[in-house]
Amino acid sequence: MEYAIGREYDRNGVDFSGGEMQKTALDPVAEAAVYENFNVLVKEKTVVFISHRLSSCRFCGCIAVFDHGQIVQHGLHKELVLDEGGKYHELWHAQAQYYTHSTS
Repeated sequence: MEYAIGREYDRNGVDFSGGEMQKTALDPVAEAAVYENFNVLVKEKTVVFISHRLSSCRFCGCIAVFDHGQIVQHGLHKELVLDEGGKYHELWHAQAQYYTHSTS
């Protein structure tokens, strides 16, 4: 049987306590450790990694970029980010603006 997280999404969903809910997500330090050790964790297996956060895709051997259900680009991060007419470049720079602003 499947359960949704939270009753606001499904009337039969499960409501977790604050502490339980924190255990369902990685903090930024734990997330960075997973990315840094991803290849060690998966060993020689093929893994499909799905993310909207492009910074987390930098370690991937091949990135497929989808737009409206179609693959519009594929390649390595360093290639895709340099393709100024590509969707990956557009999305990368849209996300990067949130990490490059000064906090002062």
